[in-house]
Amino acid sequence: MEHRQRSPNVAGDNPRAVPNRILIVDDSRLQRRILSKMLGKWGFAVSEAESGAEALEICAAQMPDLIVSDWIMPGMSGIEFCSALREMPQDGYAYFILLTSKSEKIEIAQGLDSGADDFLTKPVNSDELRARITAGERILRMQRELSHKNRLVSETLGELQRVYDLLDQDLLEAKKLQQSLLRERQRSFDTGHLSLMLRSSGHVGGDLVGFFPTDDGKLGLFAIDVSGHGISSALMTARLAGYLSAAAPDQNIALTRQANGKYHANPPEKVIEKLNDLVLNEMETEHYFTLLLAFVDMATGRVQISQAGHPHPLVQRADGAVEQSGSGGFPVGLIEGVTFSQFEVTLAPGDRLLLLSDGVTECPDASGEMLGEEGLTGVVSRLAKVRQAALLEALMWELADFAGTEEFPDDVSAILFEYSGPPS
Repeated sequence: MEHRQRSPNVAGDNPRAVPNRILIVDDSRLQRRILSKMLGKWGFAVSEAESGAEALEICAAQMPDLIVSDWIMPGMSGIEFCSALREMPQDGYAYFILLTSKSEKIEIAQGLDSGADDFLTKPVNSDELRARITAGERILRMQRELSHKNRLVSETLGELQRVYDLLDQDLLEAKKLQQSLLRERQRSFDTGHLSLMLRSSGHVGGDLVGFFPTDDGKLGLFAIDVSGHGISSALMTARLAGYLSAAAPDQNIALTRQANGKYHANPPEKVIEKLNDLVLNEMETEHYFTLLLAFVDMATGRVQISQAGHPHPLVQRADGAVEQSGSGGFPVGLIEGVTFSQFEVTLAPGDRLLLLSDGVTECPDASGEMLGEEGLTGVVSRLAKVRQAALLEALMWELADFAGTEEFPDDVSAILFEYSGPPS
């Protein structure tokens, strides 16, 4: 075995480097020496093997860039060697030139099937050999550039996947935190029962519902829908939750602390106007939101409601009749100095109040047609005998049946207050 070296030029380090390691496989020592001398003059590092078996051992230790192998050899033929070479696990690719005296098309096809890249007729002409090697070098350079780029793409995709996994993990944690804003999903009172639901279309969303009792016998209910989806909308809902907090009445702008230390409800229209000023003057955000704020007088069933672009509240009477009314109003955070109005409804024992986000009424079916207020009335009418949290679950089933999927395009949130009237 003989090795000739030239200046270092490792193709694996540089995809554009000229391949320089050539293996000559021939059972004729004279033929090997002739080719080795010729290739050595051209600056290639040459290795020699007198059989296919020996050549495979060399390739297993270090894969050459090019292989020039005789076809007819005792033991393992050039074709058999080429087939075995192609089955070896390898990072790179060795360009294979088969030396042959054969010229029949069937035999040439057999050589190509075995994995040979080119053929050279014996006796070998130096100019023709140089031309074939030059062609092989071009192909190897392109192959290595492609492998290099594929490796970079694979590494980049791997890094993106790691980043995605981290983001996904963070979003799952964010979802838990957002759901924790809804501390209670149900609450029973002497005069009624309250049920709440919050379902984001993604990991996190821009909907928020909540409640807070007052010291003057009222129950505050709020439903918020922040524009957009995702983390920025969720952060906005978290900040708004602080302004309507049940846990920190001092920070709740819907309440006023009286001289006796009790917290009484403010007019809902004035609360929304104050929120509008806060968003436009103190919050650096491009988000706006719809809001419905209601105060239920637990003793009388009288409900004061102010609506800021949120869907109309729905009242279902004890006999099953459904009523939807409201003043509409502008969303919060769009126009400075805008005023809001309020209206009233009165609940009788057995009646219930349902506040829903537009993720319900604007939910599309397979054709793109939305459920709408009329469709919602039909759904609620069918569910007239279903009570408490079961109603909200049944509403989701109905919505999924209408849409043909349980993956809704928008967040869905709901508040259900069922009024039983003062204790007898």
